[in-house]
Amino acid sequence: MTEPGPLGVLDEGFTARHAVLAAGYGHRPDPSDPALVLAMPLVLHLPKADPPPRSAVLAAAAAATAALCLDPRVGTGEDGEPGPWQRDYLAWTGARIRKVARRARGAQWLAAQDVDGVTVEVDGAQARAFVPGPVGELDPRIRKLQIGGTDLEHDAPGGPEPDLPVLWLNRSLDMTVGKTAAQVGHAAMLLAGAMTLAQAAQWAGSGFRCSVRDADPDRWAPLVALAESGRAVAVRDAGFTEVAPGSMTVIAHP
Repeated sequence: MTEPGPLGVLDEGFTARHAVLAAGYGHRPDPSDPALVLAMPLVLHLPKADPPPRSAVLAAAAAATAALCLDPRVGTGEDGEPGPWQRDYLAWTGARIRKVARRARGAQWLAAQDVDGVTVEVDGAQARAFVPGPVGELDPRIRKLQIGGTDLEHDAPGGPEPDLPVLWLNRSLDMTVGKTAAQVGHAAMLLAGAMTLAQAAQWAGSGFRCSVRDADPDRWAPLVALAESGRAVAVRDAGFTEVAPGSMTVIAHP
C-alpha cells in the first residue's frame, strides 16, 4: 500500500490534490438508490468516562477531514499510478459532499483504526475520517456505531489560538456534536481549497490545526459580512438534517 509522505511537502502531488479542493465539489445528482449515495464517515472518540472538550473534538474532526483530502493516497503517486483511495475520493468530490459522524469508545474505537482513514488528535480529543463510499456499503465496524445518542456540553476554551484558522460556529442553530463535526469538516475542506498552495502546505505542516469556537449573534453578524465579501469561507447546509436548507452553519476565517 502506498504510504503518505510528510505533511506539508509542496510537490506536484500536493499541488494536484489541492487543485481538487480548489475546484470545489461537484453537483452530480444523487443516485435513485439511496444505498448508493456517497458519504465520508467520521468517527469521534467519545469515552464514557472523562470525555474530551467539545471544541477539541470538533477541531480534531476538522483536521482529520482536511488531512484525508490532502493525503497522498487520494492522489497519484510518483510512479504515475493512482493511489489506493483516489477512485472513491474523486467519485465523492464529484457529487454532493456528505459526511456522517458517529461516536465510538473502547474496543469500537480501536476496531475503527483498521478501516482505511486518517486519525487526528487535538488536545487529547481524537477523530477519524474515512475514505468516502456508498452508505449502503459501509464497513460493518463503522456501520454498527451510533450516529446520535451522545452529545457534549458547549465548553469555554477561551480565545482562538494565534496564527491558526478559526472555524466559527453559528451558536444559534444549537446543532448536535455529530452534525457540527460534519459541518466543520465541510469548512476545513472549503478553507483548504480557498488557500493558496503555500498557505495550504503550511497548514498541512501544522497537522491542520485550527480553533473551533462558538459565535454568538453579536460576533456572527460581522463574520457573515466577511464571508459575503469573500474574506472568509461559509458553509451553507443542504438541510437534510437538523437545520433548514441554506442555513449558514460555520464560517472559516484564515
